[in-house]
Amino acid sequence: MSDDAGLQALREAARLSPDNLPLRRLLAGQLLAKGYLADAEAEFRAALALSPQDPELIIGLADVFIRQSGFGEAMAALEPLLATPGYPPAAGVLAARALLGEGDTAKAAYRYFEATSRDASVADQELEARITGAPRPGPPAAGAPTPAGPPATGGPSHAGPPAPPGAATPFLPSVPLPGDASTAEVERSGVSFADVAGMETVKEALRIKLLLPTQQPEMFAAFGKRAGGGVLLYGPPGAGKTHLARAAAGELGAAFVNVGLADILDMYIGNSERNLRATFDLARRNRPCVLFFDEVDALAGRRSDMRSAHGRQLVNQFLSELDGVDQNANEGVLVLAATNAPWYVDVAFRRPGRLDQPVFVPPPDQQARAAILRILCRDKPLAEMDYDAVAQVTEHFVGADLKGLVDRAVEAKLQQSLSAGRPIPLTTQDLLAAAKTVRPTAVREWMGTARNYVMHANDSGAWDELMPWVKAKW
Repeated sequence: MSDDAGLQALREAARLSPDNLPLRRLLAGQLLAKGYLADAEAEFRAALALSPQDPELIIGLADVFIRQSGFGEAMAALEPLLATPGYPPAAGVLAARALLGEGDTAKAAYRYFEATSRDASVADQELEARITGAPRPGPPAAGAPTPAGPPATGGPSHAGPPAPPGAATPFLPSVPLPGDASTAEVERSGVSFADVAGMETVKEALRIKLLLPTQQPEMFAAFGKRAGGGVLLYGPPGAGKTHLARAAAGELGAAFVNVGLADILDMYIGNSERNLRATFDLARRNRPCVLFFDEVDALAGRRSDMRSAHGRQLVNQFLSELDGVDQNANEGVLVLAATNAPWYVDVAFRRPGRLDQPVFVPPPDQQARAAILRILCRDKPLAEMDYDAVAQVTEHFVGADLKGLVDRAVEAKLQQSLSAGRPIPLTTQDLLAAAKTVRPTAVREWMGTARNYVMHANDSGAWDELMPWVKAKW
């Protein structure tokens, strides 16, 4: 590889002064800018060894991964950073690019619009066009509808800057949607609580709040309780919140509507509210129905943190739909919402009759990890397995991590089976070997963020449930 003189000088200086962090950072950035991706990765890793929490270095390494189509590696690098309040908006845009590369358009849209709402300078029109499916419109002609952009969402750092004096306002009439039809789909869940390992406290809370009023309406009617209501599931990423929601629907034999951000958010004023109303109407037509909102903080952020009237209107519409057009409108509609950042959700959602019961979905303990592994492996060729041994070496793993571990072990076993021409059973050693190559996701970082809220922003006692967890060693 040929280097220009400046780059060669930087290389030599870094060789002579390997612990010079600013020099390492500069060299890594120059290598990335010139397209020497393998060398840039090595330099970013060397710099991160000197400063593991440096946001600029983490972002640089993730950028290298994305340019090499290593989208999963990029997200693994970014997730600890994304779990910290007020993370750099540039990290959000990179995460959006990685998520889009993995095919997760809804989460990509959330990350992109959250980041650009805080810092418009990081906007990437090419990326935005890929997320929305069309280029972002420029200034409209007279009388033409104007895009509103995404609603600003919760969190102190999520509010975007006010428009400069004289700037064209984006809050003009919307483009109506044809037929007000929801894009969400009605499913029938094939899993039940038997497919959820551990979490007995969480499952019992869901039974009492959501399932039993539907299964035994006469008993609850005697006490003036109707079937319906909502629960807010919160906890670290990958702990199984979506799986729990599907299992609740399967346990009840109810319809299941999984609502993604792409089903609701729209760039034109009024359309997001219209989409939300159509989605609730879809659930009401298919009752009993479990209506599940993932990453609900993107739709239900704190209004006090919003400078966008559009964002506040969406939150008000959500609250109105939860209350129902009349007192019986939502009977038989069970609303489950999930978030990794419950502290960003507007407090009005926790009032009685709405998402009034926050339920913490914890990372699994050792017994639960063994049960999860047993479920994940039950349909595979197996030798005699010691799941407890694997559970012991997977501390801090959540369900998503354990699934990744099993997938990696299965891939290795498939290679052996293809070479042998016959299925070779999966063994405990295969899982233990895979465990050495899989890192747990951002549970520790999430617990660190939760600790800050529990210790310093818990005057209302909303997060008392987390106290034993944040005091534990992570």
